[in-house]
Amino acid sequence: MTVERPRILTGDTPTGKLHLGHYVGSLENRLALQDDYDCYFLIANQHALTTRADKTHDIRADTVGIVKDWLSVGIDPDRSTICLQSEIPAIVELCWYFAMLLPFNRVMRNPTLKTEIDDKGLGDTYSFGFPLYAVGQCADILAFRPELVPVGEDQVAHIEMTREAARRFNQFYCGVDPHTEDADYVKEGGLFPIPAAKIGRVGRLVGIDGKQKMSKSLNNAIFLSDTPKQVKKKINAIYPGQSREPTDPGDPDINPVFDYADAFIKDKNLIDDLRTRYRKGDNLGDGHVKAHVIDAVNELLEPIREKRAALEGPAGDAKVLEIIKDGARRANEVAEETLALAKEKMGFNFAKRELTLS
Repeated sequence: MTVERPRILTGDTPTGKLHLGHYVGSLENRLALQDDYDCYFLIANQHALTTRADKTHDIRADTVGIVKDWLSVGIDPDRSTICLQSEIPAIVELCWYFAMLLPFNRVMRNPTLKTEIDDKGLGDTYSFGFPLYAVGQCADILAFRPELVPVGEDQVAHIEMTREAARRFNQFYCGVDPHTEDADYVKEGGLFPIPAAKIGRVGRLVGIDGKQKMSKSLNNAIFLSDTPKQVKKKINAIYPGQSREPTDPGDPDINPVFDYADAFIKDKNLIDDLRTRYRKGDNLGDGHVKAHVIDAVNELLEPIREKRAALEGPAGDAKVLEIIKDGARRANEVAEETLALAKEKMGFNFAKRELTLS
């Protein structure tokens, strides 16, 4: 298969509705790159089993919901491939091979994995599959041999482990010199490019608690489907991190409200003016800044809400399932080719496999 454009792979785990953190952290990049890259956007529904193995019907509903969110923000299934992890069997087999290349202690040192174990209070009760999903993410990505992976700041550690897996495979089975520069691995005979992470415009959007990263599980998120009234209520609830009167000087650099202003207000002159007045105590309170942020966020979300509403109901669900089926066909063409090439490099190409989808 000839790839005329450089390829991208990224995606989301279906754990609920997408929020503003997802938008500025990754979705914006995906939208901007659709015309210049061969884009594959993966819903990692199997990864969702790591903490919800007993709630598969909820995972299915969240999967359909994420596709609707993607379509609502502007992901175009005619320009990009929307695909579902569980419908791409090559990923599972590649995961096994990569699991043999990555030391167990290296997987467990993955800072994102350790953070999730702590944040979710899993202690030592997590399933065997929980750490395995970190290797699975390597397979998710490398199955498509992408050059670029648009992600939020918190996913960079996963991308680094993917890069390690790609280097090891290329060195073990393709004879690439370990001293080769990352950009030259394919040129030197490697199968897998060493993919680079592309961080979103806002690497880490703080939640409305003003402290933690925006997250559904922390109950501090503004969802893409929130109503104008919900947006207003949530933004007005943001604690600015300092107590002051509008006539008292304040520091916008430590105020999470200004993080939202920087992220969502398009008029940079307005932001500069708000910052200057806030710093001087020029009769500007947090409520004034929040009002501008509320307007900006609702301006962004209004067309997304309208498109999302049009996808509700049985007709919208049916459309999503057709997109998933078409994406499975397109994604499997690439993933099966990758698997065949990998097994050839490993000397495991004993028989040709043909995948039939219906």
